[in-house]
Amino acid sequence: MATSLGSNTYNRQNWEDATKEKYGKECKICARPFTVFRWCPGTRMRFKKTEVCQTCSKMKNVCQTCLLDLEYGLPIQVRDTGVSVKDEIPRSDVNKEYYTQNMEREIANSDGTRPVGQLGKATSSSDMLLKLARTTPYYKRNRPHICSFWVKGECKRGEECPYRHEKPTDPDDPLADQNIKDRYYGINDPVADKLLKRASTMPRLDPPEDKSITTLYIGGLGDNVTDGDLKGHFYQFGEIRTITIVQRQQCAFIQFATRQAAEMAAEKSFNKLIINGRRLTVKWGRSQAARGKDGKDGISEMGIRLDPVPGLPGALPPPPALDDEAPANYFNLDPATSPAIMNIAIPPPPGINPPPPGFGPPMFHPMGPMAPPVPPPITMRPPGTIHYPSQDPQRMGAHAALASHHTE
Repeated sequence: MATSLGSNTYNRQNWEDATKEKYGKECKICARPFTVFRWCPGTRMRFKKTEVCQTCSKMKNVCQTCLLDLEYGLPIQVRDTGVSVKDEIPRSDVNKEYYTQNMEREIANSDGTRPVGQLGKATSSSDMLLKLARTTPYYKRNRPHICSFWVKGECKRGEECPYRHEKPTDPDDPLADQNIKDRYYGINDPVADKLLKRASTMPRLDPPEDKSITTLYIGGLGDNVTDGDLKGHFYQFGEIRTITIVQRQQCAFIQFATRQAAEMAAEKSFNKLIINGRRLTVKWGRSQAARGKDGKDGISEMGIRLDPVPGLPGALPPPPALDDEAPANYFNLDPATSPAIMNIAIPPPPGINPPPPGFGPPMFHPMGPMAPPVPPPITMRPPGTIHYPSQDPQRMGAHAALASHHTE
């Protein structure tokens, strides 16, 4: 008959006695002896043991083995930066002992569900910690160490060797030099520096300088997100004035009654808003003046800068200013030249005989007695009359056609 773990007190007590060593080592932070626990997390894993005492771990709310935060799984330096907590643990032995005794008294008077000290006085969590928090187990932490004999080429155990046969990391890598005290006090931690650099490069949504903007842009709605779904999520941040859905663009604009409600909604929803299984985009709306100005600078209404299309012609130059007193010369004719002067006979093409006398265009000297009257120059004509060469009765070929008509 199987028994439960709670009733099997004998086996549980034997397991604890086999894995713990009472006052086996001194704490690596306060240097006081404490009970050490040692265990193997799984097959082909290295044995793990506690490194600091329970008092030091409770003061920082960290694991006794890996010294990572129990709530977020992050280094202490990252956690303190996120909640704006400054380390106040003294470094000298006398002050450290006095501070530890006071913290033990505070831990004994607490219910054990909340951290103590400055961390227990922190107001709330940070979005940065929620984004960087580890939510899945990290089993690589339990892998065995690298076999130093294999690195030198002297390991003779082969597959039976309990250590890893892998190439070690670069000695110049900052992650290769980690100190447990630096990890505990939150200073010069290379893992924390790496995570903080990652957090600085993460996208963020800064509120606009125009305080009159209280509208948020929600993109990527699709066909299954309605205004009721949006209202069900955003009503918790404050009073909503209007919700406008643009189905063609699959986006919506949510206008809040106050700027404070809009800022809270943007902060809590940016980069983590999922409705009906769709991840939605959250951005700040823009005023009409800023939208028109950005459109001239090559920025779309979505706030995305558009690159110029190669191969397209540039902007055309503005047309020249028209002078009201300038003549209406649409054919670039010389104003000092009469249209009669252009009545010049053109020789026939090669192989074609010229027309007989009397059938060709008359050749008159513009100043001869038989010449038709010369029309006045364009500049001397009365206003409103425009001369077109195609309407000139003396144009080339017009007289010849008239003469042939009379001969018939």
